[in-house]
Amino acid sequence: MTGILGLAWRSLMNRKGSALLTVLAVALSVALFLGVDKARHGARAGFDNTISGTDLIVGAPTGQINLLLYSVFRLGNATAEISWETYQEVVNRDDIAWTIPVSLGDNHRGYRVMGTDETYFERYRYGDGKALKLAEGERFDDVFDAVIGSEVARKLGYGVGTELVLTHGLGAGGLSDHENRPFIISGVLAPTGTPVDQTIHIPLEGMTAIHVGWETGTKNPYADTITEEMIRDFDLTPKSITAIFVGLERRGTILSTQRALNTRAGEPLMAIIPGQALAELWQVTGVVERALIAVSVFVIAVGLVSVLTSILTSLNERRREMSILRATGARPGHILFLMVAEAGLLGLAGAVLGVLVVQAGLLGLGPVLAERYGVQLQGLGLSPVDLWTVLGVTAAALLIGLIPAVTALRRSLADGLTVKL
Repeated sequence: MTGILGLAWRSLMNRKGSALLTVLAVALSVALFLGVDKARHGARAGFDNTISGTDLIVGAPTGQINLLLYSVFRLGNATAEISWETYQEVVNRDDIAWTIPVSLGDNHRGYRVMGTDETYFERYRYGDGKALKLAEGERFDDVFDAVIGSEVARKLGYGVGTELVLTHGLGAGGLSDHENRPFIISGVLAPTGTPVDQTIHIPLEGMTAIHVGWETGTKNPYADTITEEMIRDFDLTPKSITAIFVGLERRGTILSTQRALNTRAGEPLMAIIPGQALAELWQVTGVVERALIAVSVFVIAVGLVSVLTSILTSLNERRREMSILRATGARPGHILFLMVAEAGLLGLAGAVLGVLVVQAGLLGLGPVLAERYGVQLQGLGLSPVDLWTVLGVTAAALLIGLIPAVTALRRSLADGLTVKL
């Protein structure tokens, strides 16, 4: 059998062009299937690890997926905000242990700016309960201090002491810059693999300070006459915030607290459980995921058909070869094994190449997703799915190889040795 395997390999090498194209077709189909599967599981793991230890997220009434996306992942925008008075009512509830206020709206060179307070650095958790750590510097201690994520520091080349000019809203900058009220970076956070890395954190008071003179949404003519010293004497308590991260005294009260916040009198609120919101997000995307996987499976089938086509097409050219093998003592089983082995080698080579292609592709795609959307693809190394895919494709190729094998066996010895004009 080892000799026949060698013969099968040499036979494929004699047809390098068609064999290479067949391997490439199988590789691309396997890469598509594994790419969809790994991107799906990697994105889910990345999303799931972005926030932990937070029992509820509270915001203005909107879809719970939308609230989760803009408050945690900085994707999209809030449709409304929560008044400061309502926030204080939430803080003072007996069943709530701690809160983190979140205020979104501005940006710096495309990176979102988030106003918050010291509780954020003390209570925010990601992954399996990891706390935020500073790679250099310290937390903000002044109205115009800023703490930036690791990706912001790396991409823009910023460090402690760098001056930041924020841009009003989410525009690209220019006329809407807060150039008269720059911030100074006081600290840089250690990498987290979450949207925190792409966020610029400033005090809530700082968020209010830079919008003095912007009450109408645009810069008023008198805004530049108000100095930083004057602003520091103002009451910089924010009028509203975007969302609240909530930790409860006892997790057993999570449903009752959620219901109480959602049905409270006065300003309407929406309290969501992060895990439930993520589950709803996966339900929404599940149909698309299943459709992509189904398409990928069909593409693999097409790739395997290319194996069959390649071997069947070569049979007419190899009729004399088959007959000579039979005449020199090769038994039908040898011919059968030769054809099946060729198909198996094509399938195996294509599957292995497909695994390598998808690993390289995801390594290149991962940083792009992290940089643009703050979503980390996790767990993208080799997995049992890769092994089972390689085995499955190889087994399918071996089965498909039976078709040209049976066809070759039916060729008569005389037909192969007869010269046809």
